[in-house]
Amino acid sequence: MSALAVQSLYKIFGNRADEAVRRLADGAPRAEALAGLPATAAVIDATFEVRPGEIFVVMGLSGSGKSTLIRTLNGLLRPTSGSVRVDGVELTSLKPAALRKLRRDKISMVFQHFALMPHRTVAENAGYALEVAGRPKAERRERAMEALRMVGLTEWADHLPHDLSGGMRQRVGLARALAAGTDILLMDEAFSALDPLIRREIQDQLLELQAELGKTIIFITHDLNEAMRLGDRIAVMRDGRIVQIGTAEEILTDPANGYVAQFVADVDRTRILTAASVMEKPHQVLDVSAGPRVAAKALRETQTSVVYVTGPGKRFLGTVTEDEVLRALRENRTTLDGYVSTEVRTVTEDTSVADLFADCAESRHPVAVLDDRGRLAGVIPRITLLSALASATPDEPAEPASAEPADVALVAGKETPA
Repeated sequence: MSALAVQSLYKIFGNRADEAVRRLADGAPRAEALAGLPATAAVIDATFEVRPGEIFVVMGLSGSGKSTLIRTLNGLLRPTSGSVRVDGVELTSLKPAALRKLRRDKISMVFQHFALMPHRTVAENAGYALEVAGRPKAERRERAMEALRMVGLTEWADHLPHDLSGGMRQRVGLARALAAGTDILLMDEAFSALDPLIRREIQDQLLELQAELGKTIIFITHDLNEAMRLGDRIAVMRDGRIVQIGTAEEILTDPANGYVAQFVADVDRTRILTAASVMEKPHQVLDVSAGPRVAAKALRETQTSVVYVTGPGKRFLGTVTEDEVLRALRENRTTLDGYVSTEVRTVTEDTSVADLFADCAESRHPVAVLDDRGRLAGVIPRITLLSALASATPDEPAEPASAEPADVALVAGKETPA
């Protein structure tokens, strides 16, 4: 089940809202559809699902409707039409008391301008949601202190907010959401008021906390780089509509329309694209137990000078060069064990392309890409990296490289297409 699901959601301000929804549902541009109506459309036909444990970023320029959208997700604004479900519960049908309980138990919000109470200490601010929920004072203090520990503010617990910097105040806001213990965090331009260096530091902290806690986060931003850095998936909004949903890589390499392409035109692709997006699959595989004769046959058929060797569980072991294969043949060996070099350059699937240049430049052979279990996922010859960079433009999305075979991998003791 999705943590949060939105279906055909509209939010219209003004009069004759139903008529506005009817016109907009036909797909006409916002200005054209609302001509002559005393109404403003902030969100138009939004449909998406957020998975448990995902950071889902909603990105758009000022006036795109993103802040209105997030306020419909916890009932601060009532939708004009459509459905919002939180853990399968239809939010739009809840009575006020049930809605307050759902907010208290399921959803916390981190605001752009901190929203701290100046007369309360940092710990009291962090535990305020628990106070509203009627939790005992000792429990409030304990959970607030644990949340402050997570954001690195334990020693500031008994200070007032005016003693803190802007970045520290924002961390108090984050601690308040964490102390509430809800599964879903809504973050509305939460870092936009911070200086760039502090902003990046808080982004890092959010990613670290997410790796530890696995919250479901809906994050609103107008900053494309922030969206690309934080989001597992990104929804791009324009004039109240969601025009594309995808990973940072999908949006970068396959924009849905000219607007999205223009939006991402100046993004440093080498920081977004990863090894997984540019690697080639190995053409053949053998195991370390395979004999040098099998390796020699593979080298001859693929016209390469190196083979990539795997062992038990298909874990990557290293490479064997043609010289080592010849030596094994001369020594009448029956396996490649003892001839495998571990000096080959390796990277993980999520290594950014920017971090591949040095490895590819300094390696005589294609760089090996390993998955999270240490298995060979692919290889990156230099020409493949250059081809991927050349083709990854907004007007011409990257295509799989078509270079000649540049490697052989070894698995299972027999030659098998990868």
